[in-house]
Amino acid sequence: MPPLLTFVARLSDGLPLVASFAQTSLNLDVQKKQAKDVLRNLNSNGRSVSKMSIETTDKKIFHYLIQQNICYLTLTEHSYPKRLAFLYLEEVADAFLEYLSSTHGGLQVIETTARPYAFIQADPIIQRKQRDFVDPKSSSNSNKLNQDLSDIHSIMRQNITQVLDRGEKLENVSQISSNLMSESKKFKWGAKKLSFWAKVNTYAPIAAMGLFVIVVLWLKFFR
Repeated sequence: MPPLLTFVARLSDGLPLVASFAQTSLNLDVQKKQAKDVLRNLNSNGRSVSKMSIETTDKKIFHYLIQQNICYLTLTEHSYPKRLAFLYLEEVADAFLEYLSSTHGGLQVIETTARPYAFIQADPIIQRKQRDFVDPKSSSNSNKLNQDLSDIHSIMRQNITQVLDRGEKLENVSQISSNLMSESKKFKWGAKKLSFWAKVNTYAPIAAMGLFVIVVLWLKFFR
């Protein structure tokens, strides 16, 4: 079974740049939604590990790779070799960057893109990569595994619930922080008003007395 779905997204906000789906009879609607949620939450705390595997439902697992502020995410069966999944993502990343260079002049176009799936023309490129990685036991993929010396044991592994809950908690913290800032501004304004009236109460009698003296002197010497 090949990588079932692949997303390429901008890291800063999770905007999908291109998505590709393998031909399968499986219903992946839940995993598609989870993938979008993962991408949105990746940079919500301003930092993300460059590689991670995320266990999800129905014996499937997400793998993602971050390079040059772009996230490449795929979904595979749990039995699919983890090392091969990351090799697939690396080849997708190389192919996507080559596509950007040849058609858009480089990475800078990513930062100004506002429309989701603006680079859907890259889907056939990803489809070809998916076909290359259909069979983990093929001679081509076996050679790739033999040549790859990366340490996959150091790659962080989490559960989909942990990842999405973390995003929700960070959003709640952000909302609480915003509310506290708003309340702080209200408090400062109230404090300024109290300070003003305190000064009025302090100096008003003195000012009134001074005005009274001036009126008395004027009446005595100038009338």
